Amino acid sequence: MFFRHFHRHEPGHAARDDFGRGRHGGMDGHHRRGGFRGRDSERVFEHGDLRLVIMALLKEKPRYGYEIIKDLEERVGGGYSPSPGVVYPTLTLLEEVGHATVTDEHSGRRLYTLSAEGLAFLEANRTLVDAILARVSEANSSRRGPPLSVMRAMENLGVALRLRLRGRPTTDEQIRIIAAAIDAAAKAVEES
Repeated sequence: MFFRHFHRHEPGHAARDDFGRGRHGGMDGHHRRGGFRGRDSERVFEHGDLRLVIMALLKEKPRYGYEIIKDLEERVGGGYSPSPGVVYPTLTLLEEVGHATVTDEHSGRRLYTLSAEGLAFLEANRTLVDAILARVSEANSSRRGPPLSVMRAMENLGVALRLRLRGRPTTDEQIRIIAAAIDAAAKAVEES
């Protein structure tokens, strides 16, 4: 994948610089040298892009941090998986500057919602946001290999099998049921 690098003189770059440093010294939780990189060192997001993408996700609907991480994984696909150590500080920054509001639930989970100020900021940078989302979509569609959601489902099945088969003794009937479920899933995949 190839992602275009933006320079200070390009339109829209100022929106990337509107925020101060994050808690750990990086801008928006980014690495000090610029955007995030995927598995093959391709640039996934330029400086400030992740913040705008998260704001666009919050415009769609209020979300929990883990929902944002899962959505980003699926949208970007391939070798990029946003780390909680990047997403949560960005959400905190959005809250601190008034672009997001947070509802704490009794279970300790935090639901993030785009504020009126955040919506105005996002709309003022609509052209840039649309360009970022188009670039991410194009990169994801050109990616080779199984979709990330399929890879995650395969991993989930493997983990569930290992936990179940190691976790407690199984009867012959339980093993038959597990094998039948896997065979049925394989058949459904073949017929899809």
